[in-house]
Amino acid sequence: MTGVMGTLALEPALSRLDLLAKPVAAALEVWPVEAPVDGDQVMVAPIDASLADTAAFCEAYGIRLDESANCVIVAGKRDGVTRYAACVVLATTRADVNGVVRRHLDVRKASFAPMEEAVQLTGMEYGGITPIGLPKDWPLLVDARIGAQPHVIIGSGVRHSKIAIAGPALGALPNAIVIDGLAREITPA
Repeated sequence: MTGVMGTLALEPALSRLDLLAKPVAAALEVWPVEAPVDGDQVMVAPIDASLADTAAFCEAYGIRLDESANCVIVAGKRDGVTRYAACVVLATTRADVNGVVRRHLDVRKASFAPMEEAVQLTGMEYGGITPIGLPKDWPLLVDARIGAQPHVIIGSGVRHSKIAIAGPALGALPNAIVIDGLAREITPA
């Protein structure tokens, strides 16, 4: 990856820990994926925090929606116990929460975790939650389309920066399960 994607000026993530949430920085310092994190596999760029939401971010920084990925936290209960999963999908798609994700969690009903709960459990800012540095016991469900992307832009755990990462690296994270059909294409209204 070059140091530029759209209009983002990317730098190796380990050289800019100030742009990452604490759990993200800690995870990168013990990076589990085969390729080194200090190369160009995980890069970070500062952004305007008011433009962190996907559509506004993509428009402002010249990133296509199919180059951007979202990480959503899903929760469901079974036998009184809440089960969580993180889902990573391209911005052109939506996670199949009450189909694929619900079945994977083995719960009757799944839904997006409430904002306060997601923030508290991840240690990340809402709108910046990322698959890197999540709780170790959560499954990380990655849509197979992500792995086909040479690089995607994801959150950094905070709203004032974004991470660029090789698509296949997301499927190699701990607890990652790459799933065909995890997400469905968004149809224009």
